[in-house]
Amino acid sequence: MRKQGGRLRAAHVVIIGTVNRGVAIMGTVVIGTLIAVSGCSSGPPQAPRADSTAPVIAPGRPGEQAKTLSPQDAATAVPSPTANAADVKYVQDMVVHHRQALDMALLAPNRADSATLKGLAERISAAQGPEIQYMTTWLRDLEQQVPDHHATHDGMPGMATPEQLEALKAAKSKDFDRMFLQLMIAHHLGAIKMSEQVLINGTHMRIEELAADVSVTQSAEIRRMQEMQATL
Repeated sequence: MRKQGGRLRAAHVVIIGTVNRGVAIMGTVVIGTLIAVSGCSSGPPQAPRADSTAPVIAPGRPGEQAKTLSPQDAATAVPSPTANAADVKYVQDMVVHHRQALDMALLAPNRADSATLKGLAERISAAQGPEIQYMTTWLRDLEQQVPDHHATHDGMPGMATPEQLEALKAAKSKDFDRMFLQLMIAHHLGAIKMSEQVLINGTHMRIEELAADVSVTQSAEIRRMQEMQATL
């Protein structure tokens, strides 16, 4: 805060905050203006204004330091409500990816030996089922194609092959548990890789939020599955 010609003038700082696990928003924080008036004042005080040279502070991702951005860089750091091709492809691919995770999770109640694994499979279904509904609605709202249930997944990271799925369906007890954990860990790693790509190349605010949530949730589930593997 600086004193200029009888006035105490506040500094203006622009920050970028985070909402819902890493989704950036930008706002202007105005630190109040105090006007010291000696004698009579001619006219009302002027409202404080942040100019284009105000510093912009953007917090880093978990484990990273905050960065100071120029106003020009800050304008592109804020997610857009407009989707691009990367957003659409991510959502279309993730619908297919999530459907396979549900197919695997639905096998657990009747085939798994571990009650802990059954509980994990139930949580996977409870999380990814609503996400599929959200993504298909998002695609329809944008008049984009929703993948059908027989859509191919060539080159999609982490997807189990038809042969692996048939082997999982045939397995029981601890053999099922071992195979399920192996396939689902790989599946989750693939989803995280896809999410990382759209966080770099996508532009839509809601899809960035979704991708960040997928990364955080599935990273935590990978850690739990690795702990289960250690007990088998």
